[in-house]
Amino acid sequence: MNHLAEVGEDRWRLSRHAHVIVHETDDGNELLTVYDCGAAQKPPTAQLIGNLVRVDADHELLRQPTGYIAKLREPSALERQDERHWIIRRR
Repeated sequence: MNHLAEVGEDRWRLSRHAHVIVHETDDGNELLTVYDCGAAQKPPTAQLIGNLVRVDADHELLRQPTGYIAKLREPSALERQDERHWIIRRR
């Protein structure tokens, strides 16, 4: 499931108030779930398997028992580094 708007090769648009929820798994992978806005009561925009390497955009990080949430504070882009690695950069 990926309904993110593409903004270039291996780059997808994230909204200013997007929340990226990262669940860490026992095998070392992560499940990334992207919501356009944490306050909206809508289904996720995308789910990806891989590792979120870094968040370069302005954000707040909240630790959770099974991972963390990156609450974005500016328009950003999700970039694929390779098959299993992702970075969030400001647009």
